[in-house]
Amino acid sequence: MSMTRFPNGLSTARSIAPFGAYTHPDPTDQHAYENDFNTYTSTDWTITVVGSSTPALTAGDGGLLAITTSASPGDSAFLQKTIASFTFETGKPAWFAARFKVSTLATTAVIGLQVIDTTPLDVTDGIYFLSTTATGAVTGICRKNASTGSTSAAVGTLVADTFTEFAWYWDGKDTVAFYQDKVLKSSVTGVAASYLPDTTCTMSFGIQTDSANARTMTVDYIAVAKSRR
Repeated sequence: MSMTRFPNGLSTARSIAPFGAYTHPDPTDQHAYENDFNTYTSTDWTITVVGSSTPALTAGDGGLLAITTSASPGDSAFLQKTIASFTFETGKPAWFAARFKVSTLATTAVIGLQVIDTTPLDVTDGIYFLSTTATGAVTGICRKNASTGSTSAAVGTLVADTFTEFAWYWDGKDTVAFYQDKVLKSSVTGVAASYLPDTTCTMSFGIQTDSANARTMTVDYIAVAKSRR
């Protein structure tokens, strides 16, 4: 494997800026949050449960968080990072990625950035992924002020008990692009005028049962970043 080396560092800041001589990319360029779930602190999250569920770390390479519902129809478990700290703005791109799996396709799953809400399957604002059918089909949704300001696109498909990565990119102009496993699947345009969330959002994910059986969502990692420039 070949590698390009920069022994004197690599900076993204202007030479006259405070971080102009810093030997790494300017850490103030972006506001970012990433969790690999090597550790988990429940008080960092707003947890909404129907039935019973206790999210917990589970054994596996890279750090894993497992959310298992109880076994009645409509039982659910949703986690939202406390406190909401990401807004969407024109001129400031944003990125999101998450790798996860569900134990079976007979479940409803959601993951992305959303407003803090006790009903994450139907929030008023956010950019997120939603799977609501037994086929595992996943939709990318960009929503401002509920359904009157919502646009969506088919993105990909979940496979039962198989990890996959879903990601989106807001270009800061007018488009949100949706990806599965690093491959561009679809995009929505006209976002800035009608669909860009106008409420502060947070990392959000969880599942709901579709039948009288417990379901598990296992999250490998989540990451989000927004440009400050």
